[in-house]
Amino acid sequence: MTASKRTIKTRTRQKSNPEIRETIKLGLKHKAWLKIVQFISAGKRRYSAVNLKEIDAKTTAGDTVLIPGKVLSSGNLTKKVKIVALSISAEARDKLKETKSEFVKIKDEIVKNPKGEGIKIIN
Repeated sequence: MTASKRTIKTRTRQKSNPEIRETIKLGLKHKAWLKIVQFISAGKRRYSAVNLKEIDAKTTAGDTVLIPGKVLSSGNLTKKVKIVALSISAEARDKLKETKSEFVKIKDEIVKNPKGEGIKIIN
Protein backbone atom coordinates (compact mmCIF):
# COMPACT_ATOMS: atom_id res chain seq x y z
CA MET A 1 0.00 0.00 0.00
CA THR A 2 1.65 3.19 -1.15
CA ALA A 3 -0.02 6.54 -1.21
CA SER A 4 1.42 9.84 -2.31
CA LYS A 5 1.64 12.76 0.07
CA ARG A 6 -1.16 14.44 -1.87
CA THR A 7 -3.42 11.40 -1.37
CA ILE A 8 -2.57 11.31 2.33
CA LYS A 9 -3.46 15.00 2.69
CA THR A 10 -6.80 14.37 0.95
CA ARG A 11 -7.54 11.45 3.27
CA THR A 12 -6.61 13.61 6.27
CA ARG A 13 -9.42 16.04 5.49
CA GLN A 14 -11.89 13.17 5.86
CA LYS A 15 -10.70 12.29 9.37
CA SER A 16 -12.98 13.54 12.13
CA ASN A 17 -10.57 12.84 15.01
CA PRO A 18 -8.34 15.91 15.48
CA GLU A 19 -5.63 13.84 17.19
CA ILE A 20 -5.28 11.57 14.15
CA ARG A 21 -5.20 14.61 11.87
CA GLU A 22 -2.38 16.09 13.93
CA THR A 23 -0.48 12.78 13.93
CA ILE A 24 -0.68 12.57 10.14
CA LYS A 25 0.35 16.21 9.76
CA LEU A 26 3.42 15.69 11.97
CA GLY A 27 4.34 12.42 10.25
CA LEU A 28 4.30 14.00 6.80
CA LYS A 29 7.13 16.31 7.89
CA HIS A 30 9.48 13.38 8.56
CA LYS A 31 10.37 10.87 5.85
CA ALA A 32 11.01 8.08 8.38
CA TRP A 33 7.36 8.19 9.51
CA LEU A 34 5.80 8.23 6.03
CA LYS A 35 5.01 4.50 5.98
CA ILE A 36 3.12 4.75 9.29
CA VAL A 37 1.29 7.88 8.15
CA GLN A 38 0.15 6.08 4.98
CA PHE A 39 -1.29 3.31 7.14
CA ILE A 40 -3.03 5.70 9.55
CA SER A 41 -4.46 7.85 6.75
CA ALA A 42 -6.22 4.82 5.26
CA GLY A 43 -9.56 3.70 6.65
CA LYS A 44 -10.03 2.91 10.32
CA ARG A 45 -10.71 -0.71 9.39
CA ARG A 46 -7.00 -1.09 8.56
CA TYR A 47 -5.90 -0.14 12.09
CA SER A 48 -4.33 -2.96 14.06
CA ALA A 49 -5.60 -4.29 17.37
CA VAL A 50 -2.72 -6.02 19.15
CA ASN A 51 -2.91 -7.88 22.46
CA LEU A 52 -0.25 -7.65 25.16
CA LYS A 53 0.58 -11.36 24.80
CA GLU A 54 1.51 -10.78 21.14
CA ILE A 55 3.70 -7.82 22.07
CA ASP A 56 5.37 -9.93 24.77
CA ALA A 57 6.11 -12.74 22.31
CA LYS A 58 7.61 -10.47 19.63
CA THR A 59 9.79 -8.21 21.79
CA THR A 60 12.77 -8.24 24.10
CA ALA A 61 13.30 -6.10 27.19
CA GLY A 62 13.98 -2.45 26.37
CA ASP A 63 12.42 -2.51 22.88
CA THR A 64 10.33 0.32 21.48
CA VAL A 65 7.28 -1.11 19.70
CA LEU A 66 4.95 0.77 17.37
CA ILE A 67 1.38 -0.41 16.82
CA PRO A 68 -0.58 1.56 14.19
CA GLY A 69 -3.85 1.04 16.04
CA LYS A 70 -4.95 0.01 19.52
CA VAL A 71 -3.30 -2.02 22.27
CA LEU A 72 -5.66 -4.51 23.93
CA SER A 73 -5.32 -6.21 27.32
CA SER A 74 -5.46 -9.94 26.56
CA GLY A 75 -2.45 -11.69 28.07
CA ASN A 76 0.35 -10.23 30.18
CA LEU A 77 3.56 -8.38 29.55
CA THR A 78 6.60 -9.87 31.29
CA LYS A 79 9.26 -7.35 30.25
CA LYS A 80 9.72 -3.60 30.29
CA VAL A 81 9.02 -2.15 26.83
CA LYS A 82 7.96 1.19 25.40
CA ILE A 83 4.72 0.93 23.43
CA VAL A 84 3.85 3.57 20.84
CA ALA A 85 0.28 3.43 19.50
CA LEU A 86 -2.78 5.47 18.60
CA SER A 87 -4.66 4.27 21.68
CA ILE A 88 -4.70 1.74 24.50
CA SER A 89 -7.45 0.09 26.51
CA ALA A 90 -7.76 0.97 30.21
CA GLU A 91 -7.01 -2.61 31.30
CA ALA A 92 -3.90 -2.75 29.11
CA ARG A 93 -2.66 0.52 30.62
CA ASP A 94 -3.04 -0.97 34.12
CA LYS A 95 -1.09 -4.08 33.10
CA LEU A 96 1.72 -1.89 31.72
CA LYS A 97 2.16 -0.31 35.15
CA GLU A 98 2.90 -3.74 36.65
CA THR A 99 6.03 -4.14 34.48
CA LYS A 100 6.87 -0.41 34.58
CA SER A 101 6.44 -0.28 30.80
CA GLU A 102 5.66 2.99 29.08
CA PHE A 103 2.85 3.97 26.68
CA VAL A 104 3.31 6.89 24.29
CA LYS A 105 0.99 8.22 21.58
CA ILE A 106 2.37 8.13 18.03
CA LYS A 107 2.29 11.92 17.65
CA ASP A 108 4.42 12.35 20.79
CA GLU A 109 6.97 9.83 19.51
CA ILE A 110 7.19 11.62 16.15
CA VAL A 111 8.12 14.83 17.99
CA LYS A 112 10.57 13.04 20.29
CA ASN A 113 12.14 10.73 17.67
CA PRO A 114 11.75 12.35 14.21
CA LYS A 115 14.14 9.88 12.55
CA GLY A 116 12.14 6.88 13.81
CA GLU A 117 15.24 5.10 15.09
CA GLY A 118 15.08 1.89 17.14
CA ILE A 119 11.39 1.15 16.57
CA LYS A 120 9.84 -2.26 15.83
CA ILE A 121 6.51 -2.22 14.02
CA ILE A 122 3.89 -4.82 14.94
CA ASN A 123 0.69 -4.98 12.88
